Amino acid sequence: MSDNYLNFANSSFGSKLADLLGLPKPLLLERYQADQPLINGPLLLGAGPAPALTEQLAQLFAGAGVQTLAHSSMPQWIAIANKHGLVTGRWGIAGQPGDKVKALLFDATGMTDSNQSAALYQFFHDAARSVLSSGRVVIIGRPPESCTDARQATVQRALEGLARALGKELKRGISVNLLYCAEGAEAQLESSLRFLLSPRATYVSGQVVRVSLPAAVAPAVCDWAQPLAGKKVLVTGASRGIGAAIAEVMARDGAQLICLDIPQAQADLEAIAARLGGRALALDISSAEAPAALVAAAQADGGWDVIVHNAGITRDKTIANMKEPLWQAVVNVNLSTQERINQALLEADALNAGGRIVCVSSISGIAGNMGQTNYAFSKAGVIGMVQSMAPLLAARGITINAVAPGFIETQMTAAVPFAIREAGRRMNSMGQGGLPVDVAEAIAWFACPASAGVTGNVVRVCGQSLLGA
Repeated sequence: MSDNYLNFANSSFGSKLADLLGLPKPLLLERYQADQPLINGPLLLGAGPAPALTEQLAQLFAGAGVQTLAHSSMPQWIAIANKHGLVTGRWGIAGQPGDKVKALLFDATGMTDSNQSAALYQFFHDAARSVLSSGRVVIIGRPPESCTDARQATVQRALEGLARALGKELKRGISVNLLYCAEGAEAQLESSLRFLLSPRATYVSGQVVRVSLPAAVAPAVCDWAQPLAGKKVLVTGASRGIGAAIAEVMARDGAQLICLDIPQAQADLEAIAARLGGRALALDISSAEAPAALVAAAQADGGWDVIVHNAGITRDKTIANMKEPLWQAVVNVNLSTQERINQALLEADALNAGGRIVCVSSISGIAGNMGQTNYAFSKAGVIGMVQSMAPLLAARGITINAVAPGFIETQMTAAVPFAIREAGRRMNSMGQGGLPVDVAEAIAWFACPASAGVTGNVVRVCGQSLLGA
């Protein structure tokens, strides 16, 4: 569905009229295109005391061909960058800001006390006006729950408030996210940084991601052009909307697709699968026979590598007006079915070693929504499933994560009344709705073989909506 106001505000006449009337001017967001660089411009680095990631970041950016600049808070970067063959230099002269940059990265891993916050202030005070439109900001810290000192845990937790506030201040399509990297998990950062610093993360902002040390310590060797090459990927609800976008991104990244949807959608399903070189599987996943059927299909394929639980339904009514079948149908399809399928595949060892389970939740499962008690219950349950299963699956080298979409431009949101639709579009830091591909890109990041350290996370794809946490 087209956002007419967005298009109008970015026309010559519309832009002038918006300025005259003081109307919002959401920007056309930059999204990933094949063969573009990871960051389309320089990256400015800063740090607090005793940063732990300097060498790791230098290796990563050298491999990715990123142009870097050093803020005065990170003078050690120049020597280390030169050692790794990076194009680099100092940013700013005599206290004056330097050139415009496409991304900011601040290493806060060494911060142990709130009295050290001046380094954060100075970096973002200096650089806030220098980030180009559709830029990226990433702060890296240590998980507060793993800090042994209370004051260290305090300052690390404070980074969440900073990241979320910055996301609302910088505007102009700039996303801000926080990465908590556990000690010892530094080598697992690459897939998350490649995602959060790139145009793939266009509609992900104000989020906190935890990277932990997986059972297999060595990160997977990855072809970043096609990270899912040879991986067998099941996508449920694949015939249209977000599901079709997920299938397209997975195919782009090299996956061998199994596209699943209900028999009533078989024609559209087969068309999608044929176009992407995948296989169509028409099946009602809510049926009692579905788990066994999926186990048999997976075993015939030699096991699947990625399961994307995208299929879902809505049956909206206030609970006082809702009939029990509507409650049961939504809970069954959106939550209980996922639990049954996961259990069946895991018990049969039909999910290969290093497997990925990715679930689709919703900001309704975080914030609730009037008329959606059944839907909010089911989507909050998906979050609970991800968080409870993550430690259980870690020993098997399997990750489980969820995306929680906000307002995404689909056929479903096109049917929403105009006033509610416009509120959903504008009440976020990007000033517009997301696209199905934005959800798909986040799922592809979770599915990546190099994302072994990313598990138990729930990431909103909502442009930092005012709803939720």
